[in-house]
Order: sequence, then structure tokens, then C-alpha cells
Amino acid sequence: MEFRHYSVMLHECIDALAIRPGGIYVDGTAGGAGHSSLIASRLSEGGRLIALDKDPDAVAVATERLRPYPGAQVVQSDFAQMDQVLDSLGIGQVDGVLLDLGVSSFQLDTGERGFSYNYDAPLDMRMSKQGMSAYDIVNTYSVQDLTRILREYSEEKFAFPIAKNIDRARRQKPVETTFELCEIVKSSIPAAARRTGGHPAKRTFQALRIAVNAELESLSLGVDAAFARLSPGGRLAVITFHSLEDRMVKQKFAALCRGCTCPPDFPVCVCGNTPKGKLLSRKPIEPSAKELEENHRSHSAKLRVIEKL
Repeated sequence: MEFRHYSVMLHECIDALAIRPGGIYVDGTAGGAGHSSLIASRLSEGGRLIALDKDPDAVAVATERLRPYPGAQVVQSDFAQMDQVLDSLGIGQVDGVLLDLGVSSFQLDTGERGFSYNYDAPLDMRMSKQGMSAYDIVNTYSVQDLTRILREYSEEKFAFPIAKNIDRARRQKPVETTFELCEIVKSSIPAAARRTGGHPAKRTFQALRIAVNAELESLSLGVDAAFARLSPGGRLAVITFHSLEDRMVKQKFAALCRGCTCPPDFPVCVCGNTPKGKLLSRKPIEPSAKELEENHRSHSAKLRVIEKL
């Protein structure tokens, strides 16, 4: 199986984690094992890497690619269940966690997975290959719920017309394929708007993918679990790819770094709040010019890193 995935900001991530040879690390999104392999190569005897992914194809590939590293272990799981996985392995605290929230090139370019508007395939988009699919959402959700998903998860300006036209189409027959959905979206967006901003279905596909995989809910749970599991001095690095993800990570990191919240006119602190973490960079780290030339899918990536106090 050729699982292709460009490991975004590979060396920046490894530098951010400050790998200790005998430490314990979690790659919550193993993918093609690019980040995982480099982390594992830095570990000595006693060091451990737990690589998680909910995509069974990614798990199979990561298991094979990490076979040379005795300290590495691959587990099929959503990173939102990190607590349960670490408990089952008898691991308490860890020295670093990496979350790369990008969709792999393998998933996008494997047409039958239904992630891409560039291939005609059944509407699917399930990273785990289990549970509710994009087909289910498109054909069973109300116009109101479809509109909400498109607005909240992709800031689609034409959410309501798209939802109305999906409903009109599915009354005739179920909307079954990616290209059928693309045509509905195109017909719902004015011609002038279609000429800018890339493929007209890009935002619709993003919104459906986020909804199918409960990505924002998983991210919220995953960031909380990862930081809670860090040892003092441990680091959490998160790569985001769109504003909704980045906003959530930024806000969560800011809350963890916030100290006293008493009004400024209070003579002494009565809230007792102290910072739990510190940001390693005020602004997010972005891909280098060289990386942007090599991989256009890196262009929206942002890396944020927090260290536990």
C-alpha cells in the first residue's frame, strides 16, 4: 500500500518537542509515520513512542514503517481517546505530544475514500471507515442542519442555497457521489463568486469532513487530554490547517497560560489562578518558503507549541 503523506514542518515539530532519548512521546496522528519515524529514531533504549491513528490504512502502514524501532508502538484510536490508550498501556505521564491535523495525501488522492472533489466516488469521508458517512449527512440532515454545518465548519457564504438545492436534488434521488454533490454546489453559487477562491465545493467538502469525523470535538478533547498527560517540562505541538482549528488551539493554549484573573484594582490575588503552561512562540510557526514550494498543501499550516510548567 502506497500511503503518501508529506510530513508538514517535520524538523520544526521535532525541534519543538525537544526529544529526550529516554522520554515517552505520543504522535496522535501517525498518518504515514513521517513524524513518528523521526521521533522514534531519536529515542534510545527505554524511550517510547505511542503512535495513534483512527484510519486502519494508516495504522497498517505506520506499523510497517515503525517496525525497525523497538520503542515504537502503533494503536488504532482517535487521539481524543488518548487517556484510555495510555491507561491501557500503563503509561502515566509523557514528555511530548504531537497532533498533525491535516488530511493525508493518501486519503485525499484515494478516490474511493470520498474525501476529494477531484475524484468521482461514493460520498464517504470517514477516516475510521466506520459510523456515519458524508452520504448519511447529505441525504438525511434537515436543511437547517446542513446550513448550520456549512456555516460553522467552513464559513460558507452560500450555505443556505447549497442546503436548499441538496434537499431539492435528494427528493428526486439520493445524492450518492462526490461529483453529484459538486454539481449541486456549483449550481448554488453565483458565477462571479465561482471565479474566485478556488474550487467552489472546497468549503462544502471541508465542512462535511469535519462533521463526519467530529474533528472539532475530537480536537477539544485531545488537546485537554494531551496537556493533562504531560510531565512538567513536557511539550504539546499542534499543526492546524484552517481557522476553526487554529482558533480553538490558540484559545486553549492562552487559557492554560493565563495567570491571575482578579480585577486590576484588587490589592491582592484572591482567585488563586496560576499559569499551567507557557507558549514557546507568541506567533504560530509557519512552513518555510522551500516547503511551500515542495508541498502546496502546507500553505495554510500553523504550528503552535506549549510547554507544561
